[in-house]
Amino acid sequence: MKNTATLLITCPDARGIVAAIADFLYQHNANILHADQHQDAENDLFLMRVEWDVAGFNLDEASFNVAFAPVAKKFSMQWQLKLSQHKTRVAIMVSQYDHCLADLLHRHKGGELACEISLVISNHRDTEALVKFYGIDFHYVAVSKDNKPAAEAAQFKLFDDYKIDLIVLARYMQILSPDFVARYPQRIINIHHSFLPAFVGARPYHRAFERGVKLIGATGHYVTEVLDEGPIIEQDIDRISHRDEVEDLIQKGRDLERSVLAKAVRWHIENRILLYANKTVIFD
Repeated sequence: MKNTATLLITCPDARGIVAAIADFLYQHNANILHADQHQDAENDLFLMRVEWDVAGFNLDEASFNVAFAPVAKKFSMQWQLKLSQHKTRVAIMVSQYDHCLADLLHRHKGGELACEISLVISNHRDTEALVKFYGIDFHYVAVSKDNKPAAEAAQFKLFDDYKIDLIVLARYMQILSPDFVARYPQRIINIHHSFLPAFVGARPYHRAFERGVKLIGATGHYVTEVLDEGPIIEQDIDRISHRDEVEDLIQKGRDLERSVLAKAVRWHIENRILLYANKTVIFD
């Protein structure tokens, strides 16, 4: 397992930012492995991701915060320091469709996702055997229109008990309350079975079939209070024809959903995403 630190920065665009960061890291014996940046002229913003090997780096997390503060203040930076040794603790939420869940569990077991999947929460028991096969805790929390506040309270307790960093909705077919979303800003990723902003909400494949579209897609995005309008992380599409029925669209769509959600989760846990203005910058 690699032992690196990653610095994510957003600030007003100005001369000297890259030089200041590079010099700071050099002064503290950092070996930079990756550096990428983006400048948004319309919003006058500078965004950057820097990753370095911590072997020989002479600052720990607490001392980094103090030492970097003058640089951050000079350029009015919003910044985050992420350490690869601190594995992201993930909770997956799912209903009955298990294709995205199974894909994430398989990728995690194969080492593709450098995180800890701590538990799976479902409002159905259909996926319990699958989850237990992978040795992960499964929690059944029934949800109805009459018990939703109590059900979400039980889910919040589980997130607290397991110290969850990221919540992944792997075809969890419930609308989260505003309170739920507000508790975990930029920490909930959803897979929507449509190429947003087209066909938001329920039954998008059926609506796409009725509309006679020639392309279908899937979208991985952060969850906000406005349904299916959070910042988009990843999308993909597949071509269909007049010969395809609804079931064909659903099958092709499931393949897209699996790969799109896996990429969105991986980029988040690898600290490759910066958000601004309801958009994302994905650093490769």
